[in-house]
Amino acid sequence: MTTRRKKIYEGKAKILYEGPEPGTLIQYFKDDATAFNGEKKAQLEGKGVINNRISEYVMTRLNGIGVQNHFIRRLNLREQLIKEVEIIPLEVVVRNIAAGSIATRLGLTEGQPLPRSIIEFYYKDDKLNDPMVSEEHITAFNWAATQEIDDMMATALRVNDYLSGLFSGVGITLVDFKIEFGRIYEGDFSRIILADEISPDSCRLWDSQTNEKLDKDRFRRDLGNVIESYTEVARRLGIMKEMPTVIQGGMH
Repeated sequence: MTTRRKKIYEGKAKILYEGPEPGTLIQYFKDDATAFNGEKKAQLEGKGVINNRISEYVMTRLNGIGVQNHFIRRLNLREQLIKEVEIIPLEVVVRNIAAGSIATRLGLTEGQPLPRSIIEFYYKDDKLNDPMVSEEHITAFNWAATQEIDDMMATALRVNDYLSGLFSGVGITLVDFKIEFGRIYEGDFSRIILADEISPDSCRLWDSQTNEKLDKDRFRRDLGNVIESYTEVARRLGIMKEMPTVIQGGMH
């Protein structure tokens, strides 16, 4: 990493730098692990490397089925070149099985299949603990237009269908996941595309046979073997052969 380039934004898990061409950014994946909106923190050696590769793998395949996203290409172990977008301040969560906050809110048993896939919106603000919001809030506060909400929901369901099949094929159940969207402008016209990342940081992934957690809940719940579980996801997806030995480390 060079210190000369301009930092655009730093989040909990990634840093965005100015890209080599207008309309591009470099997305750097950190080893920082956070939970509960930053209250719990640790360094997990190699986490950024794994998430970079898994997100590249997933975004490339989504592009292949026509789900447009910001990914252009991977640059190195920790960085990828992405399209610069205007991020919509919403987290879009798709749930297939009861886990996490929906189980707590509605008194559901963790692991209980939901009647159908459910989409929820959360306003991106750590200081407010990312509150859940409705479509009424989104349009009233002009975070997104009605057509943009429709586009995000339709894309989220397509991503859910594809990822459910992708992970099911390697013995993993997609419990739920969080995605983000951004606007790309072409003259006066803007369109919505998928942004951020898709990795074990943003998905709940359970082993289909044992229900063993292979995702960030291992960190949230102090279950240990976080890096080993992320590595197992990469291995099952067939991308382990390119992974460096650094990812064999544990929590630091």
